[in-house]
Amino acid sequence: MNRAGFDDIENDESAQQQNFKQLTPEEAQVVRSLNPSVSPWRVVAAQAAAGLLCTLIAWAVTQRSGAAWSAVYGAGATVIPSALLARGMTRGTKNPLAAAAGFMFWEMLKIGVAIAMLVIAAKVVPQLSWPVLLVTMVVCIKVNWFALLWRGR
Repeated sequence: MNRAGFDDIENDESAQQQNFKQLTPEEAQVVRSLNPSVSPWRVVAAQAAAGLLCTLIAWAVTQRSGAAWSAVYGAGATVIPSALLARGMTRGTKNPLAAAAGFMFWEMLKIGVAIAMLVIAAKVVPQLSWPVLLVTMVVCIKVNWFALLWRGR
């Protein structure tokens, strides 16, 4: 990148700083009301509902209890770790560094629990169907993307 490119970036930053306006408490409240956050518990509940739907579909299509239990376990391998993360993230802290460290801790715990559940799946679920389990997990994970659509409802 040539020097002119850096000058453009610096000009953009100085223009942004000049356009910055600190909000009053009333203005901040209006912005918050126009952009509500989505509760992580709502997302966990939606994941559980998606897992139940996958379980019903697996049972209806295969008529095998092994497939239905695989779907239940796949949903659990997504919902339980997500609930752990939601629990950790809804505990308030005023320190930004502690909040960032807490997020990293709870996210690593979530990943570890999910991996551990997958490792023991074959021993826990009789007649395990890996495709059903993995499809259910993917469906439950993708529910997170719909959280943006739920804002304000």
